Amino acid sequence: MARKTRLYVVPDDRDGVPNRDTGKAFRITEMSAFDAEVWAQRAMLAMAQSGVPINEDVIRAGLGAVAAVGMRALLTMGFDDAKPLLDEMMTCVEFIPDRSRADVSRVPDREDIEEVSTLLALRSEVIELHTGFSIPAFLSNLGKAGKTATTDNSPTM
Repeated sequence: MARKTRLYVVPDDRDGVPNRDTGKAFRITEMSAFDAEVWAQRAMLAMAQSGVPINEDVIRAGLGAVAAVGMRALLTMGFDDAKPLLDEMMTCVEFIPDRSRADVSRVPDREDIEEVSTLLALRSEVIELHTGFSIPAFLSNLGKAGKTATTDNSPTM
C-alpha cells in the first residue's frame, strides 16, 4: 500500500490580510512508519529535555492532546532542539509549481514560500496527515469543552 498523500493549496487571504502564497500548491507525503516513530521519539525526548510539562491528564486525553502539546512545545523549546525536528517535517512537503500538472513537483526552495503562516500551515498539515486529526480543530474543540461545566471528577484541560 502506498503512503498517504494530500494536496494543500494555500487559501485566499484571511481577514483582509493579503497572502503572497495564495493559490500555491504543495503535496504532503506521509513518512515511513520507521521515520515517523524515530521523529516522534526525538520530539518527545527534546520536549522532556526542554522541561516541557506533559502531565497525566494530557496523556489520558489521547494522542490529540499529546500532539497538540508537542506542536506548542516545538515552538517554545530551544532553537537547537526544535530546528532539526521542524526541518524534518518539511521533508514531507513538495512544491507543485504548476497546479495544472500536479504530477510534477520538487523540493520547495526559499523562494517558493513567502509567508511564515504558510510554513505553519504546512507543518500542521504534516501532523494531520500522520495522526488523522487537525490540530486547529482539536484545539478549538478543547477550548469549547473547557467552557462547559463538568459535574463529575474527570480531568479538564
